[in-house]
Amino acid sequence: MPREPPLGPRARFAEPALVNGAVGAVVAPHGRLLVVLAITEGEDRVAAYDVIGDPELLRQADLAVL
Repeated sequence: MPREPPLGPRARFAEPALVNGAVGAVVAPHGRLLVVLAITEGEDRVAAYDVIGDPELLRQADLAVL
């Protein structure tokens, strides 16, 4: 069975956040952190983004929901 995209139907639970001091988003339906989106900016546009879902990396992330 194919895996669904990391955000897919959970996108409605996305909230803007600071992720390790930079712009990003968290997906935490019903208060349970599932995914962090870390965004790298460059020259007035998004240069890259990382979708983090590994439980160990989520525990290590410095997060602040905006």
